[in-house]
Amino acid sequence: MIPIYKPYMPQNIGVEISEILYSGQLGFGKYGREFENKLQSFIGAEYVLSVSSYNIAMLIVLSTLGLREGDEVIASPVSCLASNQPFAVKGLRVVWVDVNPATGAMCPDDLKSKITKNTKAIFHNHFCGYLGDIESINAICNSFGIPVVDDGIEAFGSQYKGRKLGNLGTDVTVFSFQTVRLPNTIDGGAIVFKDKDLYEKALLIRDYGIDRTIFRSSNGEINPDCDIEVEGYAGLMSELNSYIGTRQMDDINSLLAVQKNNAAIWNDKFTNLDTINSLKITAGCIPNYWVYGTLCKNKTKTIKDFKEQGYYATGVHINNNIYSVFNNNVSLKGVNEFINHFVAVPCGWWFENK
Repeated sequence: MIPIYKPYMPQNIGVEISEILYSGQLGFGKYGREFENKLQSFIGAEYVLSVSSYNIAMLIVLSTLGLREGDEVIASPVSCLASNQPFAVKGLRVVWVDVNPATGAMCPDDLKSKITKNTKAIFHNHFCGYLGDIESINAICNSFGIPVVDDGIEAFGSQYKGRKLGNLGTDVTVFSFQTVRLPNTIDGGAIVFKDKDLYEKALLIRDYGIDRTIFRSSNGEINPDCDIEVEGYAGLMSELNSYIGTRQMDDINSLLAVQKNNAAIWNDKFTNLDTINSLKITAGCIPNYWVYGTLCKNKTKTIKDFKEQGYYATGVHINNNIYSVFNNNVSLKGVNEFINHFVAVPCGWWFENK
């Protein structure tokens, strides 16, 4: 059966990995900086941080934005649990916003109706690599003076009006490089900041709040005059993970091209069908086609039929508002309709669609 996800790993990297393992330099170093440089070049953004995991990336973002227990954030429940669980960890109050049932993307009108004086940040998830209405969401939040975080957990390489996610004017963008993403660093992630000051604050938070330029005195001992002013995490990516990331970035364009070609074949196959249609794409968006999204009349039957044809189909995620950890099990019409009809089929680099 053709899998819905598959971890990519470049060929012939064993020698370099062995050298790293015995180099005495396993923590963040030259490969970490090289990986960040390649991310900057690919995305077209200056302020990029690589981190040890997507979860750490989200926690760093929450800390960098100064969010505290009890603060209110708005997010979409149509997303990966990994996107929203950090809110529970931080004790934030989550207000769920409805989605457009034709796209799965955050509904601008519903978002606007739910912003209050207590809203501290908006987390705009781009479900399965299909970008939402970024211009409308950003315009609404800018009018209220509220920061927006583009949650690109599955959307690295997705484009909007010719520019890649992370270079679309949003305050912060978060990516995952977990095993089934592109690129994957076995585990890892990245954060992109529009603002230099937030980026520099996040640099400290990524590394326990430490300013490494003054952390040690000339004799190599810890400098007591180096104050720790912000909370922080063990968020630096290792040299091993960073090296794997650099090699994956060498192949990223060709891998995404295969996925785009596979999507074109699915587009043709699902044209003018009564029981299943391609997921509607936001105007100006080119998804990365991490998966290929469809909307079908009978979700259970569609998944079964695809599996019988040798394609592993799935709903991917379930709406997160059902989980008691978020204490907000509100019923949302668009969310319910989308979840009841969305089915993803394989579109990845590992097969040639025919």
